Amino acid sequence: MPGVADRVVIVTGAGGGLGREYARLLASEGALVVVNDLGGARDGTGEGHNMADTVVAEIRAAGGTAVANYDSVATTEGAQSLVKTALDAFGAIHGVVNNAGILRDMSFPKMTPEAFEAVQRVHLFGAFNVTHAAWGHFREQGYGRVVMATSTSGLYGNFGQANYGAAKLGLVGLMNTLALEGRKYDIKVNSVAPMAATRMTADIAPAEMLEKLPPEQVAPVIGHLVSEECEDTGLILVVGGGSVQRVQLFAGKPVLFSQVPSIDEVRENWSRITDMSDAQPGVNPAG
Repeated sequence: MPGVADRVVIVTGAGGGLGREYARLLASEGALVVVNDLGGARDGTGEGHNMADTVVAEIRAAGGTAVANYDSVATTEGAQSLVKTALDAFGAIHGVVNNAGILRDMSFPKMTPEAFEAVQRVHLFGAFNVTHAAWGHFREQGYGRVVMATSTSGLYGNFGQANYGAAKLGLVGLMNTLALEGRKYDIKVNSVAPMAATRMTADIAPAEMLEKLPPEQVAPVIGHLVSEECEDTGLILVVGGGSVQRVQLFAGKPVLFSQVPSIDEVRENWSRITDMSDAQPGVNPAG
């Protein structure tokens, strides 16, 4: 069974937490892994090589193959250098796990433009930058696997995470289009919202809850999504604590007006407009 054996996979933000588990599991299955991590703090400040180097050392000690990369995915140049690391070390690139992220939580009235943009730069722009740098190679070889790290904060919202939630749902929008564009090239693009105990969630969820959410429970789903056997694309999965759940957009039954309605007519039909009792999976009317 091919799985991920001999496939070259980049895992961003792989110096700890979920990324570390993804990289270690993929390497144990025979993947050639590029462990990317800037080595900074949770808020994105600082940098260093120790985190990525430590994970590479762990993989090699277990008999796997990996190289480290310390570039920032938040820049085009960093992403291009990251993909070049894969090409220089292994001669190819087959998969990308866009896991890198930072947190700068604060309530919306206190949210600064700098805090909002910094989170977009790492999560949303980072995924764009790395995937874009790899996309041409995927198309040329007729194969590629991409995983976006979305979040329930983006899917459902979470107090104090307007910047994070916006970036995470933005990744779903990016996935939706790339899933369409990648189809004829066997490029599969999916999203995972992980629920796990990491330094990112250490003070966000109760300790008793985090004890039930070890990051290694998410990694096997990532392993499948970057494997040759994965034929699905455009999926959103919430994963953690032994649970794997698909999430999908649904649309209610349309309310039709024969002419431009008045505000009163909209108001009178509001209960029908908002009724989801006959909801069906949503589709893009533009095709």
